[in-house]
Amino acid sequence: MRRSPATAGMLLINVLLASSSALAAGDPTAGEKVFASHCAVCHTTTSGDNKIGPSLAGIVGSKSGMVPGFDFSAAMKDANVTWDDTNLDKFLANPAGFIHGTKMFVNLPNETDRQNAIAYLNTLKK
Repeated sequence: MRRSPATAGMLLINVLLASSSALAAGDPTAGEKVFASHCAVCHTTTSGDNKIGPSLAGIVGSKSGMVPGFDFSAAMKDANVTWDDTNLDKFLANPAGFIHGTKMFVNLPNETDRQNAIAYLNTLKK
């Protein structure tokens, strides 16, 4: 069976989109372990319980610099970023590169760890 270049191109795009969305979904159970080993030193998952970093309860879908009771950097307050999966991925990969002047100095360089952590953050409610 012979396919046109356009059909082959569409097939490739569909495969790439399916594989990237599967990766973006992450594993919340694995993400909870990533959170415990990399994030819990500075962050909690309990609403209103801030540590060195803000509580991350309900962080997905919220705006940057808006967790009550936490003293954010001016850069974070002014960033006007909505914490969706894409922005969380960029921030966790390189916090200072994504929001210049942020106080956060720890990153998650491993893409699988980031996707899993983001999947876990998506399970947290305020």
